[in-house]
Amino acid sequence: MEKRKVLRVSTIPMSLDLLLKGQLRMLNENYEVVAVSSPGADLEKVAKREGVRTVELPMERRISLLKDAKSLWDMIQLIRREKPWMVHSLTPKAGLVSMIAARLCGVPVRVHTFTGLVFPTATGLKRKILMFTDRLTCACATVVNAEGLGVKRDLEGYHISNKPVVIIGNGNVNGIDLEHYARTEEVMEKAAAYRKEGVTTYCFVGRIVGDKGMNELVRAFDRLYQTNKAIRLLFVGTFEELLDPVKPETKEMILNHPAMECVGWQTDVRPFLAASDIFVFPSYREGFPNVVIQANALGIPSIVTDINGCNEIVIPGKNGVIIPSRDEEAIYQALCDTVNNPEKWSQMAAQSRSCIAERYEQKAFWKALKDFYKSQE
Repeated sequence: MEKRKVLRVSTIPMSLDLLLKGQLRMLNENYEVVAVSSPGADLEKVAKREGVRTVELPMERRISLLKDAKSLWDMIQLIRREKPWMVHSLTPKAGLVSMIAARLCGVPVRVHTFTGLVFPTATGLKRKILMFTDRLTCACATVVNAEGLGVKRDLEGYHISNKPVVIIGNGNVNGIDLEHYARTEEVMEKAAAYRKEGVTTYCFVGRIVGDKGMNELVRAFDRLYQTNKAIRLLFVGTFEELLDPVKPETKEMILNHPAMECVGWQTDVRPFLAASDIFVFPSYREGFPNVVIQANALGIPSIVTDINGCNEIVIPGKNGVIIPSRDEEAIYQALCDTVNNPEKWSQMAAQSRSCIAERYEQKAFWKALKDFYKSQE
């Protein structure tokens, strides 16, 4: 029996590589999966690792009418050629382009997964454009999938979708591979190179930009450092100069502060998390941040803001604490609490992994995803 064909589409290949690791191979057992994204070395990596066919189709992440029109035309031609049963998109521009094209071509099943929404923190004309494009994506999809409850609430509350919004499993897009995110001997050996004894190490993983709360975090940490030198802040990520860069004084402090260290972008964040005591993620907006799940899976309790995803992953007092976003004082008080109440945080560290295993284990998510696909046949 011939397998039904599924196009999995993302704007850039890194999303397919990092977010859907193992999932495409799993789905390819029952479906003919074709991965589609803009060109890049990561797409070649996906083809080899997942054992699926890949197609390069340039898509611009930013709004660009001419390039977007070209991407739409190319997507229509691709869909006409491939004749898929399902088109399942993952990122905003890929969703807009592929859902419009799939509807125009009469693809039976059209699924878009919202991993987060940008418009709630945008203003003016940009906000209106983003809301319009999200509504258009939903209108063209047959199924609207939200990565978590917070994203679902926003899609419904802002009237972005007039269709029922589906959450697969307990949320997330791929679950967590607990065998990979574990304190193995190999991971701990690498972590030893970054570990500093007698010092409480805080860690942030992600883009070093303003809306990740970096300006507030740096000031709050420095404030605590003035009275407690036995602390350290580790940044795993890169600065962005074009999209929402941090303040110049924030960058200067990160690069030159005696207790701050930036190790840049890392393909494997496990050793850095395992070398840390507390994960700090003071972001302004998220969909369902994988890195919080990863930190907890490695036994690292988290300080997160009360935003979508974070407030679903973290159960206060069990695997971390939740604080208001954009609040420097709240970050400072949370940092102080980790120093003043070490037993409390040690207890949360001991519970963090089981808290994640109960809800986001990868094989359980994959079963829920397969059941979802089956329900669309």
